[in-house]
Amino acid sequence: MAPPSADFEVSQPASPTPTKARTIPEIKKSVAGLTQSASFPAPLGYSGSLDHYESFDVTSVIGREFPKLQLTDILSDDAKVRDLAILVSQRGVVFFRNQSIGIEDQKVLGQKFGELTGKPASSKLHKHALSNSKRGIAVDENGKLDDEVSVISSEQAKKLYKDRFFGTKRLASEGWHADITFERTPSDYAILKIIKTPEDVGGDTLWASGYEAFDRLSPVWQRFAEGLTATHYQPNFNKVALEHKLELLEEDRGAPKNTGIDFTASHPVVRTNPVTGWKSLFGAGHQVHAGWIDNVTETESEVIKAYFLKLIAENHDLQVRFKWNINDLAIWDNRSVFHTATYDYEDVRQGNRVVSLREKPFYNPASKSRREALFGAGH
Repeated sequence: MAPPSADFEVSQPASPTPTKARTIPEIKKSVAGLTQSASFPAPLGYSGSLDHYESFDVTSVIGREFPKLQLTDILSDDAKVRDLAILVSQRGVVFFRNQSIGIEDQKVLGQKFGELTGKPASSKLHKHALSNSKRGIAVDENGKLDDEVSVISSEQAKKLYKDRFFGTKRLASEGWHADITFERTPSDYAILKIIKTPEDVGGDTLWASGYEAFDRLSPVWQRFAEGLTATHYQPNFNKVALEHKLELLEEDRGAPKNTGIDFTASHPVVRTNPVTGWKSLFGAGHQVHAGWIDNVTETESEVIKAYFLKLIAENHDLQVRFKWNINDLAIWDNRSVFHTATYDYEDVRQGNRVVSLREKPFYNPASKSRREALFGAGH
């Protein structure tokens, strides 16, 4: 999902002036220095505090659903909230039905997730550069406007992006992405509650496992990808702001480094999730559609990007699809999953998304893949 919100960060190809990127020898040198002089965070362990609640895995690779648990019942229990965050990181996305949680508690939950799993004190909730209170869309029945909530609005999308999504002839697979990776301090967890569903039909969301996408690579390609960085770039915000005479939020987007309106950031192509310690494909999908793989030719960059997108979009067995009802809620880990909306409806669809910020993405050469961690190196 994602352009001013989780559902709408899709952009047109662009040819920006590349920022200076590190060379492969520099990357290896910096990784070696980290391994010798600094310690990476240890993975966190799940205590089992949520095991007595009814739940089931939606697929073998990704997704779990709690069909009866109300998040308000565990919000004040830090041990359970921490376990839930760990479970989200392990399963990629976790679903909850018919939730009563209000927007203020949704924000509390988003901040707690990061705090209880070790995020820096400087990282708060994200304030979206475009989808913020300046658009005038209330986040509750009292008309509250809030910069820390991205409103997912089909009506807003149609206004700002016209027919780019609804009734488009573009490939739906172009939409796969993780949230706000163009920020220098991107997201860890995202929490989306849908408050209006289309009366006709449609509007499902799909998620795909970056862990499993990495495990689908051959050992040679895994080593190759681990040495790469990619520049994530979102040119569409400036384009839309100029076209519709909108003001963008340039400062204080939830973390000290999330400033400016260039919307570019270079991150490792393979990222280690600090909660699980597992490797995930990260520099892939639509967040690098207008960006590039660093330090390779333009042709090589396009070939690499196309292959990584193919892994995500064409392996249905690493994906999970969720059909929303009113007040359903999903929590996912943007470090390790991609997601995309389905624009197959005409009616109104709206939700509130809270996005927590974490750390600058890193790759730990000592980390394991998901399959290695769960099933052993020979799996």
